[in-house]
Amino acid sequence: MVLDLDGASRIVVKPPYFSGEFLSCRANNSTDMNGIIVAAELNNPKTVRAWYMYDWANSVYSLVITTAIFPIYYKAITTNNGNDMVQFLGFNIQNSVLYTYALSFSFLIVALILPLLSGAADYTGNKKSFMKFFVWLGSFSCMGLYFFYSVNMLEWGILCSILASIGYSSSLVFYDAFLPEIVSEDRYDVTSARGFSMGYYGSVLLMIICSVLIMFHGEFWFSDGPAGEGEATRFSFLLVGVWWIGFSMIPFAILPDNPYNRKPVGNMFTNGYKEIRKVWNSLAGLPDLKRYLWAFFFYNMGVQTVMYLATLFGTDVLHLESGSLIMVVVIIQLVGSIGAWMFARLSASKGNRFSLLVMITIWIAVCIGAYFIQTEYQFYALAFVVGMIMGGIQSLSRATYSKLIPADTPDHASYFSFYDITYNISIVIGTFSYGFINQITGSMRYSALALAVYFVIGITILLTVKAKEIIEASRQS
Repeated sequence: MVLDLDGASRIVVKPPYFSGEFLSCRANNSTDMNGIIVAAELNNPKTVRAWYMYDWANSVYSLVITTAIFPIYYKAITTNNGNDMVQFLGFNIQNSVLYTYALSFSFLIVALILPLLSGAADYTGNKKSFMKFFVWLGSFSCMGLYFFYSVNMLEWGILCSILASIGYSSSLVFYDAFLPEIVSEDRYDVTSARGFSMGYYGSVLLMIICSVLIMFHGEFWFSDGPAGEGEATRFSFLLVGVWWIGFSMIPFAILPDNPYNRKPVGNMFTNGYKEIRKVWNSLAGLPDLKRYLWAFFFYNMGVQTVMYLATLFGTDVLHLESGSLIMVVVIIQLVGSIGAWMFARLSASKGNRFSLLVMITIWIAVCIGAYFIQTEYQFYALAFVVGMIMGGIQSLSRATYSKLIPADTPDHASYFSFYDITYNISIVIGTFSYGFINQITGSMRYSALALAVYFVIGITILLTVKAKEIIEASRQS
């Protein structure tokens, strides 16, 4: 890294790093008098704030569609007089099991397509265009859920939920890859945490708006009674799509385009495959990175499964009303921003690995506690704890991975594709196993208990990661 006269940092990559076909991607005017390739300015406040805004934009999907309103609406519309069995493509299946399998399928698709797309994005240097495509896909799919007005439209509802999930998860790999291109390493933790905090604030704001529309639907332009409530609920799905794409225009306008001035020749997908293969081969010389990915793979199974299916646990196990479930989700979101900030501070003084170990230990206790809880207030207490560690573990996991990838690489999308593939496959296995255990035992309590095993495996592997970048305290809090 070098320093401009005005004090702004820039990413630099030494010319010897480049070889083979990648040489053709280098811009002629991207080198300075020392032969150093200048990639992008670091720690620019305007750029960093724009990056935060995508967390603000996309987190409404995570809250309204995957966690709070849509799962409640889905259960209500697919349950008839207490019967929760539905017909889907000719198969008779429990509605909650179908939902978990649909989520698993969406993350499997993402895991299959991301390596090729991220390699192409790195080869062309155009992460933002790929990110835009998936943002549009996800936001329009959310809007499409407006037409999921009865169980007769079940296939449409499941299709839209799958496509929205694909759009959301795929956009994140390109979004996350901007982090090491916009801030210096000592700011990874706090920047990642602030991004998640912005996401929590934005999602809670829209959640409140949607909740008011649903609870007081008769006071607005919706009809009275259950039909009006259902229409207001579906209107909230439209709002999610509009919010998501609308606020995404800010990072689209400001985040850097092709920061390494790559100029691709030939087929971008063929060369993209070569790019991802090059990164894959480099993992052999990065044992700590590989071990961290394995640790992340296991503990993220538990984290994301809890996030996606906590609402179904409340309805199926504790039989909570929709108002109580929304309260639980709001609790998680509000304390999540505090948790992200708190554990970023802890990592600054004790190191990333120490903070992750503390959080995973608490997660194990949460899973065991979920097996035993019996009352609504116990569920609220558990939700408070989950919120504190949910924000912290997500933001710190992203920042920790950023510290472990090579500092001089321009292949951030390719490296982050391995992170996001690990992320998505872990959700596939986590949600599928959760649904499968529920199906064979008839109780989500056993599913929750099984998640503790994933956390135990994850914490065991994490203890073997010895990189000083994540063990030592950060230079800047």
